[in-house]
Amino acid sequence: METHNITLASNNDYKIVQLIGKETFFETFASSNTEADMKKYLSESFSEEKIKKELSNKESMFFIVWDSEVPIGYLKINTGDAQTELQDTCALEIERIYVKANYHGKKIGQLLYDKALEVAQQKHLKSIWLGVWEENPKAIKFYEKNGFIAFDKHVFKMGNDIQTDIMMRKILT
Repeated sequence: METHNITLASNNDYKIVQLIGKETFFETFASSNTEADMKKYLSESFSEEKIKKELSNKESMFFIVWDSEVPIGYLKINTGDAQTELQDTCALEIERIYVKANYHGKKIGQLLYDKALEVAQQKHLKSIWLGVWEENPKAIKFYEKNGFIAFDKHVFKMGNDIQTDIMMRKILT
């Protein structure tokens, strides 16, 4: 049985986070967006400066998943003011679960989700929420399988394209 190691990312891991972010976002969404919008989004959202700032935010946590010595994905979670929208003090936001395409179907996303759930439980939070693109049925199904329910929508700007994310929440007991 394969085992994968998850480590808490530090500020020194910005290059790993940046490269995985760019690679996985491109793999997942390039075919559904224009080249110009993709280039703009990748350069703005995964710039060295932005990733370093995100990593240094005390209300955000990044976890990198490794296959031996190779980083294959990461999780970004937010609490408090770091949350992109709700800023609910009793909630944790999953902002990103990114897994390299050749590791899809190997339960890596589930492993990262389980880490988010563990952190939320350790912090005694009441819910976990996230936004997922309405055109990403695979991700929506994954979150529904894990007990998330849609509760709202919000705008996601992909380059110059305005898209809609479904906001989903899981109440923790």
